[in-house]
Amino acid sequence: EGLVHHAALPFRARHALRRFRPEVAIVQGAQETALVLLGRMLARSRAKVVVDLHGDWRAPTRLYGSSLRRALDPLADRLARLALRRADGVRTITPYTSGLVRAEGVEPAAEFPAYMDFAAFTEHAPVPLPPEPRVLFVGVLERYKAFDVLAEAWRRVVREVPDATLHVVGRGRLEPVARALVADLPGNVRWDRVLPAPEIARALDAARVLVLPSRSEGMGRVVIEAGLRGRGLVGSRVGGIPDVAQDGESALLVEPGDAASLAAALIRVLHDDDLARRLGDAAHASAQRWLVSPEEYARRIRDLVDRVRA
Repeated sequence: EGLVHHAALPFRARHALRRFRPEVAIVQGAQETALVLLGRMLARSRAKVVVDLHGDWRAPTRLYGSSLRRALDPLADRLARLALRRADGVRTITPYTSGLVRAEGVEPAAEFPAYMDFAAFTEHAPVPLPPEPRVLFVGVLERYKAFDVLAEAWRRVVREVPDATLHVVGRGRLEPVARALVADLPGNVRWDRVLPAPEIARALDAARVLVLPSRSEGMGRVVIEAGLRGRGLVGSRVGGIPDVAQDGESALLVEPGDAASLAAALIRVLHDDDLARRLGDAAHASAQRWLVSPEEYARRIRDLVDRVRA
């Protein structure tokens, strides 16, 4: 399905550019931007094209979906770099994504996060930490989020904290790993494939800490959601995570792929009430800077569009 979608994208872009006649097209994803640039050529359009970069463009073929995607690495990388150099502007969301762009010799036209509706997480004040040793994971069950690393780490955690519970929310190609974890540790793992935002907020309230062991991450919206509910993070020191979570203050960060260190950090938080509370308080304070109104986000988009048009 992915191949069909991307093969058709230049022609869909050509149709949209001819029909709508925009002055600027903002395209999320570097490879997608390259294909829209081809569509612009086919449409003979004068529209400016902006790359909307939310993460590392190398991740989709390496860390998502089938391992057969790896055969597309050279083509996907070439398309991404072509887009960064040929687009009329690049918008990034964190210092991390800006660094990726600058490494290719391109200066971002703007850096600001995507608009995020946090209403479900700010409706009520944070509640105290629960007495139960509960941890929450929210994310796609793909190698991107390193759920396989978390599964290995959680088996270590349960040996040290027998009454600990991991609440998993997500679905993806690593669902067999989740099924095996539930089968092996039925009293220590709860799995929901999908939950709406209000229930994610309640799941955070019921947890002592969020865990996010990603192998790659553009920013990590769920880290901000956890902070708004007064919950700290145990995660990996990768991508944009350090831009939103400060190691030793609002988070305990470990190297990606290190299940032993991840388990040790989780055990530490589950055993230390004061540490869990300090992480949560700091996370709540730092999350406030990510609260942006729709009006402010619209103003930033308009400024970006005006800058590119000029």
